[in-house]
Amino acid sequence: SRHFDNRKPQPPTANQPPRLPPSFVQLVRTMSSARETDAAKAPEKESGSAPEQNKRSPSDFLKAVLGRPVNVRLNSGTDYRGVLACLDGYMNIAMEQTEEYVDGQLKSKYGDCFIRGNNVLYISSQRR
Repeated sequence: SRHFDNRKPQPPTANQPPRLPPSFVQLVRTMSSARETDAAKAPEKESGSAPEQNKRSPSDFLKAVLGRPVNVRLNSGTDYRGVLACLDGYMNIAMEQTEEYVDGQLKSKYGDCFIRGNNVLYISSQRR
């Protein structure tokens, strides 16, 4: 028969650190060894090499276009062109001086526009 202990766990005393579950300890060990292996495999990078200078992440692009004119294409094919005011990690977008284009034709103009991120297909920079 199994024995179940109904007592509440006691907090650790001042000299005892809290005990972590074995699965958590194993996970941390696995992650640490993977990081050490990746670091050993990674080649030395030369600072200022040409390919490294041209690499830009999507977050770098989004930081660069904040406050600038952008074109936002929705999954429906509708385009919104305006000044990117702000956006968050869910790609929710706030734009100013926004124009709505459907099939390339101007349909509406808005002062401010808020777009929910799950509708966004892409964001591109726009020349004025």
